Amino acid sequence: MLVVGAGVGGVSIARGLLRDGHDVTVFEQRPAVRAGGGAVTIWPNGETVLAQLGVDMRGAGQQLSTVRVLTSTGRRVTTLDVTAIVNRLGAPVQMVPRRVLLQRLLERFPAERIRGNARVVGVVSGTGEARAVFADGSCAEGDLVIGADGLHSTVREIVGAPHAEPTGWCSWQGLGVLPDGMDRHVAMVVIGEHGNLGLWPAGNSEVQWWFDLPWASDFVRPERPIAMIRSHFSGWCGPVDELLATLTDDDLTHSPYPHFRHPVPGPGRGPLTLLGDAAHTMPPTLAQGTNQALLDTMVLCKVLSDFQRGSDLDLCAALRRYERTRRPRVAAVSRVASLPVSHGEAVLAPAALISDRVMTWTLMSFLQAVSHRRMAADIGRDLAATACRLR
Repeated sequence: MLVVGAGVGGVSIARGLLRDGHDVTVFEQRPAVRAGGGAVTIWPNGETVLAQLGVDMRGAGQQLSTVRVLTSTGRRVTTLDVTAIVNRLGAPVQMVPRRVLLQRLLERFPAERIRGNARVVGVVSGTGEARAVFADGSCAEGDLVIGADGLHSTVREIVGAPHAEPTGWCSWQGLGVLPDGMDRHVAMVVIGEHGNLGLWPAGNSEVQWWFDLPWASDFVRPERPIAMIRSHFSGWCGPVDELLATLTDDDLTHSPYPHFRHPVPGPGRGPLTLLGDAAHTMPPTLAQGTNQALLDTMVLCKVLSDFQRGSDLDLCAALRRYERTRRPRVAAVSRVASLPVSHGEAVLAPAALISDRVMTWTLMSFLQAVSHRRMAADIGRDLAATACRLR
């Protein structure tokens, strides 16, 4: 089996396939595996999959207990009780630097299974086999090809799925030093009329910060981006002002990151399928991108396991079952994540009238609805039984 892309999604599915006894190789266009970006939020749905994959996340990043949502004038909108979600769903909520998550995924992962400097330029598929063609003219053959190669996926192009669409927003983001006096278990989101921001503790005195602003294809990067950021967000709250005082233009070198949304594709083609951002890039509003890639891993491993055990499906039919199973749930997450990210005080005022308990319950119910919890429970029992037999 061939996996294109050695990011979180690619390494996760490779790890799951190896666990289930498949022969798998990961192809990465860069010389070595490298994590970009800042930190990601691992919600219970993602943590469940990481546990199934045998990834030890203890001590990684920062466990969160609360998310506070405020307006830019300091008015409280809601306080989400993350601890209640954790208690109900049975797994922690952690903010983890992406580099740390990738390191944990690569622990005990056979390095020879990842080939660098392997940029895929084409895939040729036939009955029961697929061949990946690389920029240097070499090829690799396998039963199937999984495109986990991100937003600008080559495999997505080959499948013929529609291109990602910009949402009109972007994030200026990075990792910084946690402001003094900020509770390391409490995340903060501040919403204004023309933008929003977030400060989410990420462990080891780090904080994931982001500033969301409108973006268009004719965007011209300012000479001093930090001055522009300060002009929009200074005075929103004390921790934000403290952070802004420490940031420089160097901290914004890789920003902004435009928000895109992929139309969730229809059925794949033959022995080709998509996973993670290659299948469903979405805005970061719900912090679900990584978690949805992990759920892709869980479902794809399950249908391939069923196929391996001699179900009535052939391999291509198994891939189509994976895509059908994931499509409605990931489409729901993508729709919610694509809702407007900024609002004025008048729009936010009614939300402040809804109790924190109801808002927490709503988020928890949504996570349950999109997370294949019954399948996850069945897989957990099967893995536990297998572990007992091997003892």
